[in-house]
Amino acid sequence: MTFRIATLIALMLASATSTPAAADRPNVVFIFADDVGWGDLGCYGQPRYRTPNLDRLARQGTLFTQFYVASGVCSPSRTAIMTGLFPARLGMHGHLSPKPGKNAERGIPDFLDPAVDNLARTLGEAGYAVGHFGKWHLGFTKQDAPRPDAYGFDAARTTQDWDLWSANARPRSTEMILDAAWGFIQEQGDRPFYVNAWLTDTHATLSPSEQQLARWDRLKPPGVDFYGATQVYAASLEAMDAQIGAFLDRLDEAGLGDNTLVVFSSDNGPEDITIRNAAHSGTGSAGPFRGRKRSLYEGGVRVPFLVRWPARVPAGRVDDDSVIGGVDFYPTVCRLLDADLPADAEIDGEDRSDCLLGTPSPRTKPLLWEWRYRVFGHVTHHSPRLAIRDGDWKLLFNPDRSRVELFDIPDDPREMTNLADEHPDVVERLSARALAWQATLPDGPLGAGAGTSEWRWPAEK
Repeated sequence: MTFRIATLIALMLASATSTPAAADRPNVVFIFADDVGWGDLGCYGQPRYRTPNLDRLARQGTLFTQFYVASGVCSPSRTAIMTGLFPARLGMHGHLSPKPGKNAERGIPDFLDPAVDNLARTLGEAGYAVGHFGKWHLGFTKQDAPRPDAYGFDAARTTQDWDLWSANARPRSTEMILDAAWGFIQEQGDRPFYVNAWLTDTHATLSPSEQQLARWDRLKPPGVDFYGATQVYAASLEAMDAQIGAFLDRLDEAGLGDNTLVVFSSDNGPEDITIRNAAHSGTGSAGPFRGRKRSLYEGGVRVPFLVRWPARVPAGRVDDDSVIGGVDFYPTVCRLLDADLPADAEIDGEDRSDCLLGTPSPRTKPLLWEWRYRVFGHVTHHSPRLAIRDGDWKLLFNPDRSRVELFDIPDDPREMTNLADEHPDVVERLSARALAWQATLPDGPLGAGAGTSEWRWPAEK
C-alpha cells in the first residue's frame, strides 16, 4: 500500500511540473483562401453559390463578421498573418512580383525578411511541427528568395513547386494543397502540429473542369455553348468548398477534430471583373460592402473568418461585435497554444483569444492601412490612401488631408454617409494617429491614381 501511494504522489508531482503531453496540446490548421469575398459563403448570406462545408464549419464553430486583413492584396495580408506587424512597416505595400526589378520599381522588397520574428519559428521553438502548403507569395521560391524553411517551417510545398497556376492544375489545386497538408499531419504521430493550407482558389485565372461546371448548365442562355463569369466563379468556389469538406472529414475521422483549431479566412476582398485575368470570372461578392480587392473600403479588407475548435470554441455562434485583424493572428494563436512570443518581439496586433473562446471584448489598438497604388473597378471603390479603424469609427483620407471620409461602421457598414463635418474632433484625433504612423513607414513611389477619385457624395455636388 505504501509503495502504491508513493508512486501515485510521484506521478502527480511529475505531471504538475512537466510540459503537457503532446496529445493534449491543441493543433491548428489555417485554411487561407485567395480573393474570396465576405459575401461569397452561404453562412454570410450568399443566396446563389453553395458552400455547405464552410457553412458546416460555421455551425460547428464561431463566425466573425468584423475580421479585417491588413491589406487589400495578398502579400501584405500574408505578411501580417506571419509577423503580427502592419505590412507597410516592412515595406510590403503591394503584392510581390516575380519580374526582375518590378518590386524595386514599386518600392517594395523581393521577399519578407526571414530575420523578422514570425509565427512559424515561434511555434517550432514551442515544440510544434510546422508545415506550409500552397500559396506563399512572400517571395518567389524559384528565384533568389528564401524558401519557407528559412522562416521556421519543418516542411513546405508551394504553388511554384507544383506549378499550380497552370490551367491543367487549377481545377485540382485545392485538393492537391489539402492532400499535402493531410500527409504532413499523418506523419506527426502524437506531436502537435500547426499547418498553413494557403489556397490558390479563387484567384484568377480560373479554369474549372467540365465536371465542376456541369451544375451550372441550367444558367446558360438558350443556344449558348460557353459559360459566363458567374458560372466559372461559382464552380471554382464550390469545388474549393467540397475539398475543404473532404479534408475536415479526414480530420474528424482520425479523431483529431475535437482538439484542432481550424481557421478559414481569405487574404483580401473579391477581384474585380475589369482586371484582365478575371474578365471571365470576377463576380465574387463583397456582400453589402463598398470596395473590392485593393480598396481600403470594407469590401477590400473585411473578409470571412470562421473558427472551429470543439474543445473550446463555442459552436453555432455569430460574433458581430469583436473587431479582429490579421495582425492579431500571431499573438492570438500563440496565446491559445501556450507558446511564448519572443521577449523582444514588436507586435502591432493584440491577443484576441478571448473573442475566439466566446467572450467579445473591445480592441485596445487601432487597425491601420496604407495603399499606395491604383484601385480598379467602379469609381465608388476607389478609396483614399490611408485608413484607420478605432472603436466604431473608421477614417479614410489622403496624406494631404484631401478626401476626408469618416464612417460609423456599425451603423453604416456600407460607408455611404460621411460624418467628417459633424465630428471634427474625431477626424483630428484619428488623422493625427494615422499620419504619425505613416511618418514611420519606409518611403516609396506612388502608383498612378493612388488615392484619387472624382466620386463625391450627392450632398457635396
